[in-house]
Amino acid sequence: MHPFSRRGDGLRLERMRASGQYMAGAFVNTDPSTAQSVGAGETRPGTFVEYLVGGDGRRPARPLPSVDPRRAWGHAPGTRLRATWLGHSTVLLEIDGSRVLTDPVWGRRCSPLSFIGPKRFQPMPVGIADLPPLDAVLISHDHYDHLDAASIRALAARPAQFVTALGVGMHLEAWGVPPDRITELDWWESTVLRSGLTITATPAHHGSGRSLFDRNPTLWSSFALFGERHAAFFSGDTGLSPAFDEIGWRLGPFDLVMMEVGAFHPSWGTMHLGPDNALLAWRQLGSGRLLPVHWGTFDLAMHPWHEPAEMLLAKAPPGLLMPRLAEPIEPARADAVVPWWREAHAAHRPLHSAPWTGRQTGA
Repeated sequence: MHPFSRRGDGLRLERMRASGQYMAGAFVNTDPSTAQSVGAGETRPGTFVEYLVGGDGRRPARPLPSVDPRRAWGHAPGTRLRATWLGHSTVLLEIDGSRVLTDPVWGRRCSPLSFIGPKRFQPMPVGIADLPPLDAVLISHDHYDHLDAASIRALAARPAQFVTALGVGMHLEAWGVPPDRITELDWWESTVLRSGLTITATPAHHGSGRSLFDRNPTLWSSFALFGERHAAFFSGDTGLSPAFDEIGWRLGPFDLVMMEVGAFHPSWGTMHLGPDNALLAWRQLGSGRLLPVHWGTFDLAMHPWHEPAEMLLAKAPPGLLMPRLAEPIEPARADAVVPWWREAHAAHRPLHSAPWTGRQTGA
C-alpha cells in the first residue's frame, strides 16, 4: 500500500459498504445530473502547467489584515451565535453554548510532503493552544487542505468529539484520536454532542483521497448544525447539485451558511462551486447569512487570490459576511461589508510575512 493511502477494515468497512454512496470499492457522487469521477474528463491539456507557472496575483502582495480573537472568545456571544474564520475552511463556530472547529488546518503546506505543495500565504493568526475549549472538531473530507495530520495530533490532546464522514476516522485513529471520540456519519445521519448540539451529515458533490493511488476511499460531506435556538450549515467542499434544495427543505432554515467560494476553474467541472455557484447554492438552501470560506489562504487555482471576494462584492447580496481574518462576527449584528482584502492586494510585490516558527500548531 502507498504510504499516504489507508483503507477501511472491520466494522468501519462494513458501514462504508452499507452506504448508498459506496459502489465497487469506492464512494461516488450519486446525483444522476452531476455524477462523475473526480477529475475524469475535467482537466484540459496544459492546465497543470498553467497552475505551476501561470496566473497573475495568485498570492497577496502583503499579509492579510487580521484580528486577535482571544479576548472575544473569553466571553459568550450575546446573540449565542458567532463565527471566527481562521483561514481557508477553518472556522471556530460558537452556537448556543457549543464550540465547533471546522476542517482544522494549521500546517504550512496542504501537501503530503513538507517541502513541496501549496503553501499558505501567512501563518495562522492564532495557535491551536490559543483556542478555547472545544465540544467538537468537524471534518468534511480527507483532502490535505481540509485534513492536516499535525493539526489533528495537536487537537487529539483536547477532550473534544471528532465528527466526520464515513471512513475518515481511520486517519484520525492513526494520528492519535481515541476511537470512542470519533463519530463517522453517512449522509442524513445525525449525532448529538454532550453539549446538546445536533450535527447532521448532508450530501456534497466532491471526492476524496490522499495520494495518486487512491480514488474516493472515504466519503465527503457537508453538515448542518442545530442548537437550541440557532442552525448553521457548513458546505465543506462541493459542487453545485440539487442536494442544496433538499437540504434546505428538509433541515432549514439556517441562521448562518458557511459556503466554499474559492479554488475554482472550468476544467474542474462540478467539483467546486466558485462564487457564482456558491450564491446559487446559498439561495437553494433558502436562508441564512453567508460566510464565504475556502479562499484567501492557499494558492490552489489559476485565478487571483482575491477574485472570489471581488466577485461576491460585485454581486453584493444582502446577508453577505466578509470578516477579516480571525475576526469574530455575530451574524445578527454584522456591519456592511468592507473590502479589507484590497489592502493586501494593493501593491504587487513579494509577500513579507512573519517568519515561520512552527508554533501555530500549539504542539
